[in-house]
Amino acid sequence: MITGAQTRPWRVRRLAHGRRVAAVADELAVEEPLELRVMGRSVAVVMRTPGHDAELAAGFLLTEGVIHSADDLLDVTQCRTPGTRAAAGNVVEAVLAKSARVDFAKLIRHVFSATSCGLCGKATIESVQQRFPPLRRPWRAPATLFESLSDKLAAAQPVFRATGGLHAVALFDSTGTMLVAREDVGRHNAVDKVLGHALRAGWLPLRRHVLLVSGRVSFEVVQKALAARVPVVAGVSAPTSLAAEFARANGQALVGFLRDDRLNLYAGRLA
Repeated sequence: MITGAQTRPWRVRRLAHGRRVAAVADELAVEEPLELRVMGRSVAVVMRTPGHDAELAAGFLLTEGVIHSADDLLDVTQCRTPGTRAAAGNVVEAVLAKSARVDFAKLIRHVFSATSCGLCGKATIESVQQRFPPLRRPWRAPATLFESLSDKLAAAQPVFRATGGLHAVALFDSTGTMLVAREDVGRHNAVDKVLGHALRAGWLPLRRHVLLVSGRVSFEVVQKALAARVPVVAGVSAPTSLAAEFARANGQALVGFLRDDRLNLYAGRLA
């Protein structure tokens, strides 16, 4: 079901061959900022599609290495201060357990660029491995498991069907059952929402699961999956070179161009 906060009506003038054809009602995917606070301090502002903000916060903290299990996160609350953007629900506060240690100097958003890293690939991979070690003896998914996954993901994208403007990410178990799917204007946000849901549900580590994204697989997607110990990452489109290198270095299987019964395997092995 589409909530009102995720789409916004808009009037569109359609043209063909340089001539106006019609004025029609359309829907746009909503994009708004979300400020994440930890223990009263602002640590990040992300542009996202509203909805599942607590999951987004949990997933962000997980993939940044701040928390490692559901026990580290006591609560995520919506801050509402009249007269500010917070009044619209665009500020959340994460309350951590005393066991969680936060290095605020290192906790910054987008340490790595999603499309062009701008850093030496080797240095980037090594820096992430310091927080998230490689997988040892990772689960090998059967090749037949992937045959229906793209169709299942497509069926779980109501806002994309209405607007054509969102990415989607889904988590599947070892039987091919879709456990959770999320949409967002940012692919990395959709990943954080899915992994945040898994963390809050107590499913981590995700050692026998597949993470599927609706488009390309970037480096950031694969490294976020590693934080949750996901052994298989797949995309409907192509992976980037750094994503493939990262997956190979960390024992993850990386699948691209997943369409029906066809796929390309860029790293790792399948059963």
